[in-house]
Amino acid sequence: MSLHGDHALVILDCDGVMFDSYDANVAFYDAILAALDLPPLDETGRDHAHSLATPQILEWLFASDPARLEEATRVAKEIDYRPFLPKLRPVPELFETLGWLRSRYHTAMATNRGGTIPMLVEHFSLDEWFDVVVGIHDVPRPKPAPDMLLHCLERLGVEPSAALYVGDSPTDLEAAEAAGIPFVAVGESIAHPRRIPELRELRALLAAAKSARRGGSPRAQRAAERKRAG
Repeated sequence: MSLHGDHALVILDCDGVMFDSYDANVAFYDAILAALDLPPLDETGRDHAHSLATPQILEWLFASDPARLEEATRVAKEIDYRPFLPKLRPVPELFETLGWLRSRYHTAMATNRGGTIPMLVEHFSLDEWFDVVVGIHDVPRPKPAPDMLLHCLERLGVEPSAALYVGDSPTDLEAAEAAGIPFVAVGESIAHPRRIPELRELRALLAAAKSARRGGSPRAQRAAERKRAG
């Protein structure tokens, strides 16, 4: 699955790609545990809070205690997420990057978030940047299943090879591979041949891929023109 620059659709993950949400997510799950008189998340739990959906994390925490799982699920639904929104930090040049993408491609967000999506979209005015926003309540299965990505393709009438998914976790990569969509990794959480340090680098990556597809870099194209002229 190659990166060719002429993609019709760019799909972005939310946490870890668009926002540094580590503190917000950990605080949210620690609040759930505190309501159950339990200690906060350990290191493994904090890692899971970054990439898994709430039902997946609660299942992981309380798989051996169905009654506690039911109670934790109820508490999670009752907690107001709005106080945690200020802990979400947009990545550098997020809105400039979203504007650049929006002017060139269909855009979508596919995230393992659920009930927090509407307030997040409202708080950061994200609705103007995306054609489609998909979360765990919109499809049968969360990531790493490909359901969210397939939903985006279907909604916008795009073939998998003409789309691109940008994520930062193994669940994102698994979902992209299962959907047959080219993938770009952000950050250092996963090893991948197409990896950028931050989302803002996606602009240069896509521009370079498009230039290469159309005959090389601008410098190479000018050199070829001079050679033909001579």
